[in-house]
Parts: sequence; structure tokens; C-alpha cells
Amino acid sequence: MAEKKRAKNLSESDIDRIVDILDGWSGTPLTWSFLIDEIERKLFRRYTRQALNRYHRIKLAYAVSKERHLPQAYENELLHPELRVALEQIEKLTAQNRRLEEENQQLLEQFARWAYNAYQAGISEAQLNRDLPPVNRGQTTR
Repeated sequence: MAEKKRAKNLSESDIDRIVDILDGWSGTPLTWSFLIDEIERKLFRRYTRQALNRYHRIKLAYAVSKERHLPQAYENELLHPELRVALEQIEKLTAQNRRLEEENQQLLEQFARWAYNAYQAGISEAQLNRDLPPVNRGQTTR
């Protein structure tokens, strides 16, 4: 039996792809086991539930997807295939919207926390809004 490829740390791109998988989840009931299998199928790497659960965006997307995933009426064989595809796309976009709203709310809370802490530390708004210094890429002139 061939040895499975060992999973590497997740990049932002990997996290985006996994969140996209969760946003579009339909058909099979969502479980960590099914998600791990789907990730392995699409990313060619296998992760554990614990590894995936360490990433806040994946954890949030999983919870939102799990909450919305109930047996769907449109999975009935009587529906026209094009209508089923359109309804699945609507469901995916709705799930993505819910997840992004939750991420946005968490970022707003983080910003409020940072603003308060900056105020407590005596950092002015002008200091916070200063431009970033230019990036020195180590280029030489000829």
C-alpha cells in the first residue's frame, strides 16, 4: 500500500479553498470525516480535524455550513437539473455571505478592541494613520 502524502501547513490559499468547499457543501451530510476526504480529493493532502480546527476561518465556515445543512427539498429527483444547479449556487452564495458577515463582525470587534487599547496606550489617531515606510527590496542600482 502506498504511503499517503504528509500534509503541510495550510497556506492562505489552502484556507481559502477549504472555506470555498464548505461554502458550497451540499448533498452529503457535513462531517469532519467527509470534509477531510473532500479536501484530500481536491488539494491532494490529508489533514486531521484537529489541524483544520486550529484555523479560525475554517472553524467558522464549518459551523456556518453545518448550521445551514439540512435535507434540502430541491434534492428531490423531480426538479429540473438546471434549477437544481441554480438553487445550489444560490445556497453557496448565501452561505458565503453569512460567513463573510460573521468574519466582518469579528474584525469590527477586533478593531474596536485595538482602538481602545491604542487610546489607553496614549497612541493618537494621527500616529495610527501614518503611512507605512517604503519597502526596501534590496535592489541595487547600476
